Amino acid sequence: MTLRSFLLAATALSGSVLAAHAGDLAFAPVAAPADDAAKRQVSVSASATMDGTEIALAYHPFFRSGDKVGDAMFGQILDATGKPVSQDGTDYSNSPDFTSLLPVGGKLFSITHFETVPAAMYLSELKQDADGTLTPVSTKPIDFSKVGGLWDPCAGSVTPWNTHLGSEEYPQDARLMETAAAPADIDDDEVTGMARYFGLDPATMTMDEYRAAVNPYRYGFPTEIAVSEAGEPTVTKQHAMGRVSVELANVMPDQKTAYITDDGTNVGIFRFVADKEADLTAGQLFAAKWVQTSDEGAGNATLEWIDLGHADNATIQAAIDKGTKFSDIFETADFNADGSCPEGFLSSNAEGRPECLKVKPGMEVIASRLETRRYASMLGATTEFRKMEGSAYNPDKNSLYIAMSEVSKGMTDADEKADKGGRNDIRLAKNACGAVYELALDQSYVAGTMTALVAGKPMEYAADSPFAGQTCDIDGIANPDNITYIPGYSTLIIGEDTTEGHQNDAIWAMDLGKGALTRIATTPYGAEATSVDWYPNINGHAYMVAVVQHPYGESDEDKLAEPADARGYVGYIGPFPQPSR
Repeated sequence: MTLRSFLLAATALSGSVLAAHAGDLAFAPVAAPADDAAKRQVSVSASATMDGTEIALAYHPFFRSGDKVGDAMFGQILDATGKPVSQDGTDYSNSPDFTSLLPVGGKLFSITHFETVPAAMYLSELKQDADGTLTPVSTKPIDFSKVGGLWDPCAGSVTPWNTHLGSEEYPQDARLMETAAAPADIDDDEVTGMARYFGLDPATMTMDEYRAAVNPYRYGFPTEIAVSEAGEPTVTKQHAMGRVSVELANVMPDQKTAYITDDGTNVGIFRFVADKEADLTAGQLFAAKWVQTSDEGAGNATLEWIDLGHADNATIQAAIDKGTKFSDIFETADFNADGSCPEGFLSSNAEGRPECLKVKPGMEVIASRLETRRYASMLGATTEFRKMEGSAYNPDKNSLYIAMSEVSKGMTDADEKADKGGRNDIRLAKNACGAVYELALDQSYVAGTMTALVAGKPMEYAADSPFAGQTCDIDGIANPDNITYIPGYSTLIIGEDTTEGHQNDAIWAMDLGKGALTRIATTPYGAEATSVDWYPNINGHAYMVAVVQHPYGESDEDKLAEPADARGYVGYIGPFPQPSR
């Protein structure tokens, strides 16, 4: 057991004591950007006070997209043969996302993945000075060609056994892929990007050529990367954990249970229980059913768990390699006039559309891992969540937080399209500003309840306000995304991915004892605050990793003055001293 997992397990067992004696942590507030100059900066708290000691803080980027370190360019996208693939006219991606810190032996490594199709993941070695400053020593791309490449990785986590656990978001709909007559019938950007990864010309290729190269069932899994002290990565796509739009997989202190969040429309919550500690290659998969107990605010529910069965990587990998298609797994039928499915078929409202499906004999295990969300919906799990994002474990209370960027579509009681084929389990009022939920866990790390912890507040500002056009209260959260928890200090950190909600995305510190929010960082125009992750002890220093994704890239593109300003940032807030708690 690593030191990190030992500390997590110990604090989980003594949670009531820690919760009653939480340390003191307060950040100097950052003002909401109100003028053009402020809206172009990365701004962070000037200081924090931890247990009575004031700590000077700053934002320290150790990489910008496109930086050259030796022979490598940080964030450069490569095809299956290692040749550069152009991204929006540049040689690199401006969309860095989850970035891990991995002490291995006497070295410190960092892995960053880039949220693109095709994607990139870079392994870097960092130098840590005596004062805690981190600087890059080297960087190199991680080769995913043996597993079909990497698809749109978003958030991630570090496992208790010190590996990088990444993700693959928004894999292509295998039913649509099988029936599409031409590439134009599918998302153009995804098709163009992945075609180039395999050396195809998007302008001239046929759909059959694209299908021969791109198997949708190769994507949509947690991706685990172990790093040796020599700096060599080992890549594993964890097929046994199921295929969804993986935002992130988060392993609990038992080193067996993992919660998997699923981003998009009509998505679910999944829990995986591995057969063995520190080994995600085989296990049982479950999907949550929301049993609503309150529609107040962002709602409360008890959770029931639908068993999706057991599987292992080898079995699922064999099915993928065999070329299994959607039609090999399911029979399909049209809905009856009354909205029911024909006899023998089960309804699903996953994948953003209603379907009547029947699993073909003997294909249940394959359905559970290659069509996880559809299969879960058929068996009665709730696939009505909207824009489910990051998660964070609180060892002080043995609870899990999950960010929901929006409460809308299937989560409301008024969306006929999203609810058809399902059971309308979630019946809440729309809140486009989103919410963060708390899931109470038992001693086996099974969540029994899901309760809204904090929600954004929709707002309309006057035309003469400096915040005109922003649709969420400037002093509250807007579209929460990546989150992290600071153990011993009852503090939840919430990063935003918003456009209309706030013009400049923010990072918040929430004092869970008081319920108070403090803005501790803001990002430039059009950027997203990603990979907010707390590392309590890296050789005696603590860090809050914070990544700034695609400045000027999601909104306010017209305000970009210099092309270099659009480069993403990978860095940290701090350094902090190692906490005493």
